[in-house]
Amino acid sequence: MKYPDYIKNVPNFPIAGIQFKDITPLIGDGDAFRAAIDELTAFSKELNTNKVIGPDARGFIIGAPVAYALKAAFIPVRKPGKLPREVITYDYELEYGKNTLCMHKDAIKKGDRVVIIDDLLATGGTMEATIKLVETAGGTVVGLGFMIELVALKGREKLQDFPIKVLMQY
Repeated sequence: MKYPDYIKNVPNFPIAGIQFKDITPLIGDGDAFRAAIDELTAFSKELNTNKVIGPDARGFIIGAPVAYALKAAFIPVRKPGKLPREVITYDYELEYGKNTLCMHKDAIKKGDRVVIIDDLLATGGTMEATIKLVETAGGTVVGLGFMIELVALKGREKLQDFPIKVLMQY
């Protein structure tokens, strides 16, 4: 599958200077979306995953079908104020600002083998924050999966301790 054929570049979004990689054409094509999910599922299955995390919001779109295919639990990681029960939080830096991620305190248990799936690896800040949430809860991150990696932002350097699956690089 030629995944880059399904990605649209959107200049100056969400702020000036950012070249946003829009995955909606890829997820809007059934064959391309299925192929991407199948690849990320195969990667996750090899790691004996029992829980899949998807960070807010595009990680939901990609992580949930991977969890479904694995017959694994799906855990949403969200922005503050979006989860209804007790949460653990982690603050981190984005390539264009700051953010906080939250996860239900009881979502991960000691011994859980977690794969984190998201649309984009940029600076690695979102992944670092999500990894910290999993580790705080007692789980083990066994792998990271992405549709896109922005190589120049060197996010992979922060994540060298983990197996990484990327479908395309820019």
